[in-house]
Amino acid sequence: MECREEGKNFQRLIDIVAKLRKECPWDREQTNQSIKKNLIEEAYELLEAIEENNNKEMIEELGDVLLQVVFHSQIKKDEGSFDINDVIKYLIDKLIYRHPHVFGEKQIKDVEEVLNQWDKLKQKEKNRKSILDGIPKRMPALMRATKVQKKLQKLVLIGQIQI
Repeated sequence: MECREEGKNFQRLIDIVAKLRKECPWDREQTNQSIKKNLIEEAYELLEAIEENNNKEMIEELGDVLLQVVFHSQIKKDEGSFDINDVIKYLIDKLIYRHPHVFGEKQIKDVEEVLNQWDKLKQKEKNRKSILDGIPKRMPALMRATKVQKKLQKLVLIGQIQI
C-alpha cells in the first residue's frame, strides 16, 4: 500500500521534530511542563483565526497546534513513555467506539441522538460518577461554569436529576 501525501508529510514532521529534539539545544531541554502553556496559547490563536474566518491564519495556527501535539508526543517518546503512534491509535479506537452508527449496526435518527449516544458511551468508557468528572480543573472559570451548566441541563432533560 502506497503512503499518501498526507502520511508522508506527517512522517516528515515527526522526523523534523525528532531531529530538533536531538540537535537544537532549546528543543532538547524542553519538557511537557515547560511547553504546556504554548499549547493553550496556540489554541487561542487558532480560535481567533476561526472566529475571523481567516483561512491563511487557520492553516498557520492548525499547524502550530499540530506541532504541539507532535512535540509533546516526541518528549514522551524520548522518555520511553509513549509515542505519536500510541496517540493516533487511541484516537482511532475512540472514534470508532463512539460512532457505532457509522462503524457498526446502530441506527441514529438525528444530531441530538448522536450527541446523547456520545455522552453515554463516554460516561461508560470513563466510568464517571460526578458531574464534575471530566471537566478540567484548570479550565477558565467561565468556561468551566458553562460546561457544568450544560451537563446539568442535559441531566434534567433526560430525567436523571430534578431541580
